[in-house]
Amino acid sequence: MSMTLISASELSARLGDPDVRVFDLRHDLMDHAAGRRQYEQSHIAGARYLDNETELAAPRTGRNGRHPLPDRAALAALLASHGVAPDTLVVAYDASGGQFAAHLWWMLRWLGHDRVAVLDGGWQAWSAAGLAVESGPGPRPAPVSAGAGAPLLREALTEPVDADTVLANIAQPSFTVLDARAAARYRGEMEPIDPAAGHIPGALNRPNTDNLAADGRFKSPQELRKEFEAVLGKRAPGAIVHQCGSGITASHNLLAMEVAGLQGSRLYPGSWSEWVSDPSRPQAKG
Repeated sequence: MSMTLISASELSARLGDPDVRVFDLRHDLMDHAAGRRQYEQSHIAGARYLDNETELAAPRTGRNGRHPLPDRAALAALLASHGVAPDTLVVAYDASGGQFAAHLWWMLRWLGHDRVAVLDGGWQAWSAAGLAVESGPGPRPAPVSAGAGAPLLREALTEPVDADTVLANIAQPSFTVLDARAAARYRGEMEPIDPAAGHIPGALNRPNTDNLAADGRFKSPQELRKEFEAVLGKRAPGAIVHQCGSGITASHNLLAMEVAGLQGSRLYPGSWSEWVSDPSRPQAKG
């Protein structure tokens, strides 16, 4: 099984290791400055902050979704500027059940970096355990030089699926789209963020919030496997493409399937926000 989760106690034991880099991904989709404020108030000792809107997304065009993937080389250079090398263990955390951390986990695998894990329980678990924290702006990244991220660019461990592929799949299905949004958004009863409500025709629904136990940690692999198989039936993991509003919570479902031992599913990063930017693409409700 690929690397997926790390506990607060496991991370604490490795916090001083030079081959470990911890990234704080706390974020609020309605208040983009909130994550930085929270980080500067208190964060895991030595952790570095990455901004979901300005650093981990490409410029928005109005047609490429709310969190379009950054250029691979630019992402690799950004991570290298924070000291990430091919043998570095990257640990990501947030305060939102792991959804933003899971997105970075997926992006690193997209670069070809397999030494990456999400802190199970996130900031809440770390704080509850009374483990080492600090405040302030945190370590400054090194200047980004040309080719700095080249060592991190290896064969991708996962490949994204684009809108055209999803569109073609509606007429000639070769995979199943799994929507990670809340059921009411999937059914088209409400839409708090994007301009249209509904879902991609043929998509199934598995809200990513169902991946967590009451304590905010991921459910056991056995429980997750049982629940995903109840939704997906006998569909193979490799025939699943994850989608949400902008690729964030879809990454959480993809991570949960990996935790469950259901490996090989893929991500449609543009997701619903990209899908509805073109009114010619079909939409479904109910």
